[in-house]
Amino acid sequence: MVNINRTQFLAKLHAWFWGIRPFSLSASTAPILVGTSLATTVTTINLPLFFLCITGSIAIQIGTNLTDEYADHRSTGGSDKFLAPHKVIQRGLLSERNVLNGMIVVSTYGIITGLIITYYAGFPILLIGLVSVLVAYLYAGGPKPLGHIGLGEIIVFIFMGPVMVMSAYFVQVQSISVHSFLVSIPVGCIVTAILHCNNMRDVDEDSKAGKISIAILLGSNFSKFVYSMLIVTAYLVIGALALSELGYWITLGLVTIPIGIQSIVNVFRDNDKASMNKLMVISAKLHAWTGYALSLGILLTGL
Repeated sequence: MVNINRTQFLAKLHAWFWGIRPFSLSASTAPILVGTSLATTVTTINLPLFFLCITGSIAIQIGTNLTDEYADHRSTGGSDKFLAPHKVIQRGLLSERNVLNGMIVVSTYGIITGLIITYYAGFPILLIGLVSVLVAYLYAGGPKPLGHIGLGEIIVFIFMGPVMVMSAYFVQVQSISVHSFLVSIPVGCIVTAILHCNNMRDVDEDSKAGKISIAILLGSNFSKFVYSMLIVTAYLVIGALALSELGYWITLGLVTIPIGIQSIVNVFRDNDKASMNKLMVISAKLHAWTGYALSLGILLTGL
């Protein structure tokens, strides 16, 4: 009996592991680390606020992933969709009710952390948090999901690049700066590349479902060019920032160039869905390690 319960527990844990899409969580941690690291150049970091920022950000990211899975399955039933590992409802790993409850739990935690941060950092953070939660819902849910009308990449770049990085900086400093915007651009570019890769992979299914994405609007060849330019732009901005007062340590963000080159080569070489799914994982790793290396470089600048 114990063995059966243990097996069931491990199976459920495995299901939630894929449901939260762990490979995507760098999208919620890298921006916070970059913004907070930049704050060290002008102030002493409030560690409890940092903890609330990064855990609240992770909660909102998980909530967005679960909302996307729930809304997508409710609208299509999973029909004609690529059976990616994170399609936990379609694969029978979790029920719709399980996913909905998960959405409620993590969203509640995200709201609570946001309110606590607002108490210490001020009303602007509350406003940004409310808008972010609303956009996260409207992106995948609602009567006309924003991610289904060609706005996905734009929204992801804005909210998971500048908004998140500058908010993390603001929490610590209670102001914004030009540098807080500039260091957010590489983060925003690469996280957008992850979504764009996903949309390139799903272009056939999305077209049948009536979903519009930039990949559908631009076509295969130009979409690959857009993906490549997002990666290249990220590195160009990091290189340019090294010439600013932030100094040479920021070039640590360039250590992932080999992974970036591999990603660009793969996007032009591979067209099948399985290969594109692997490219998404590589892109997520690229985002994570570029963001973390960039954060370390900025942190060393502040020492």
